[in-house]
Amino acid sequence: MVRPNPSPPATPLECPCGGGRYAQCCARFIDGGELPASAEQLMRSRYTAYVLARGDYLRATWHASTAPAELGFDDATRWLGLQIRQHVQHDATHAEVEFVARYKVGGRAYRLHERSRFERVPPGEGGRWLYLDGTLFD
Repeated sequence: MVRPNPSPPATPLECPCGGGRYAQCCARFIDGGELPASAEQLMRSRYTAYVLARGDYLRATWHASTAPAELGFDDATRWLGLQIRQHVQHDATHAEVEFVARYKVGGRAYRLHERSRFERVPPGEGGRWLYLDGTLFD
């Protein structure tokens, strides 16, 4: 079942992105208002936001030119882990992160392998990294 405004899962002790304790890892971005310093930190926090069904954070970190009108979360999806394959900083405002996210639906395992593009908006507009789009690998 896809739910647009779910009640989020319980806050985990360990961060779903694999970066250690949630409170010291992605919580400072998702719950604390701190801005990720790199596209990789934003990628990790966005993965965690998917695990925790935090559509508010996903919308706030999605570039307006590519953001979907609605987000949905599927109760049947169980996120299993994130692996960052590569983080390339092209210049001060453009970066790419290649990652593999593993998940299960109905007992069947899947992998989402993507190269995501990120853009940092100017300091006068908040200076934050935003997810632009991504290219899926087969």
